Amino acid sequence: MIVSAVRIILPAALAALLAGPAAASGPAPLAAEGCLGCHGPEGRGASGIAALAGRDRAELVAILTAFRANERPGTIMGRIARGYTDAEIAAVAEHFSRLR
Repeated sequence: MIVSAVRIILPAALAALLAGPAAASGPAPLAAEGCLGCHGPEGRGASGIAALAGRDRAELVAILTAFRANERPGTIMGRIARGYTDAEIAAVAEHFSRLR
C-alpha cells in the first residue's frame, strides 16, 4: 500500500519541482501537476507522449475517463487516471484545453 502511494506521489512531486515556469493560462491545478513531467508544462508532449495543449476539454475528459475505466490502452495512464476524481479530471482537462 505504501509502495503504491509512493509510486504515484513521488513522480507527481518530482514533476512539480522540475516543471519550471507556469504556462500562460496560469499555474496548473494541483491535479495537473502530475501530468507535467511527461506532457510538459506547456502540454506539448514529446516523442511518443500525446500533446494536450489546446485539445477540446470534452475530448480530454472522455480520454481520461476511458483510461480510468481501463477502456483505453495505455502504459501508465490507466494507473494514473484511476487516482483522479471526476472533478480532478475536469480540472486537468480545463487546464490543458486553455493552453495554446
